[in-house]
Amino acid sequence: MPEEYSTTSAAIDRQPSLDSLDDEALLDHLQRAACDYFVQAGNPRNGLVADTSREGSPSSIAVTGFALSCYPIAVERGWMSRAEALQRSLTVLRFFHGSEQGDHPDATGYKGFYYHFLDMHTGRRTWSCELSMIDTALLVAGMLVAREYFDTDADDERELRELVDALYLRVDWRWAQDGEPTMRQGWKPESGFLHYDWDGYNEAIVLYALAAGSPVHAASDACYRAWTLTYQWENLYGHDFLYAGPLFVHHYSHAWIDFRGIRDRFMHEKGCDYFENSRRAALVQREYARRNPNGFAGYGESCWGLSACDGPEGDRLDASGETRRLFGYSARGVPYGPDDGTVSAPSALASLPFVPELACQALRHMLARYPGMLREGRLAASFNPSLTDAQGRPWVSDGHYGLDQGIVAMMIENHRSGLPWRLMRRSPWLVRGLRRAGFRGGWLEEAAPETAP
Repeated sequence: MPEEYSTTSAAIDRQPSLDSLDDEALLDHLQRAACDYFVQAGNPRNGLVADTSREGSPSSIAVTGFALSCYPIAVERGWMSRAEALQRSLTVLRFFHGSEQGDHPDATGYKGFYYHFLDMHTGRRTWSCELSMIDTALLVAGMLVAREYFDTDADDERELRELVDALYLRVDWRWAQDGEPTMRQGWKPESGFLHYDWDGYNEAIVLYALAAGSPVHAASDACYRAWTLTYQWENLYGHDFLYAGPLFVHHYSHAWIDFRGIRDRFMHEKGCDYFENSRRAALVQREYARRNPNGFAGYGESCWGLSACDGPEGDRLDASGETRRLFGYSARGVPYGPDDGTVSAPSALASLPFVPELACQALRHMLARYPGMLREGRLAASFNPSLTDAQGRPWVSDGHYGLDQGIVAMMIENHRSGLPWRLMRRSPWLVRGLRRAGFRGGWLEEAAPETAP
């Protein structure tokens, strides 16, 4: 990452012997290292956070949303002062509030949405990327965490809440449907809307809930229901569940929304909820790795986690001498693939709220057998035990990805204290959106009123 964004991390400087730590201390170490990423990879002048730690990386708006969500965690854990977290949050919120919204190619956003990747210095669109609906939703979710955490009458905390309200209310979710029943995935000034909708079960519950909650530019009343009609319910390895192959799909909306005991119409009919569904998805992943249908090295009941992640590229000989096709950065999934032997340890760890014992077991096994996947005190994005060097060490992804660090930090905290879930249960915008989407039961019955100030 650019030198000017780097800071020394006390958490990373102190490298304990991880195998000597109990589970709580191990989680504490990895969570602190994950939270430190957002300090090290952030631009203090505008608050944007780099997508990866690799040199020249642009900012990812989704990673910036994770940063806003993780600053309160760092405060509560004693790793950051409230004043510093507030200043970092205000800096990036002021940037987005004042950034250029327009339909020309080098703006920061349009219609309240933002481009997927922004230049770390200027904050303008880079890589000719799309105006991203899902990444904007993850950014907004992070803003809402900040809104609920900084809740005093101090002038700067009041300003923060006013900025978040203004930014949320200007997102035109109805425009993002482009006249379709469901949400479009993106838009480009050169060519208009992408020819893909958010169809099939995926990470977009938080997108649809926030789109339903707006009092000024909400998605159509039928939008969420139309999305659930594209779902695919399956039975795999004896588990009935709402199918999505990559494990991150079963995590991302859960980082912000506590789905325990609340159900939409679809889940009510299935006698399930999305939290239980993610538990079953983790069990399916584990069973797939145990069966290991493609015979990849390392797979097993304590080495699992296929997700969207970095990976080796091209065709290479694996440890057995067989030529394997490799997929680079790809959304690997279970059981239909793609699968090239690449495992995402962060995705297994992010399953902690759903299968705590199994997630800790997998983490300890992978750390003990493949210690090279821990770099600078943080979990690398992925490793591939089927591809080894002359010393027998597996391929390991270079650097770190902000999305991995964000989901690890948030899901560890949801497991430990539930702080992100508690904060978002107070968000009137989210509560309104979940209710409009048809969710009922559980904590929603006593949640905040539907109308926000």
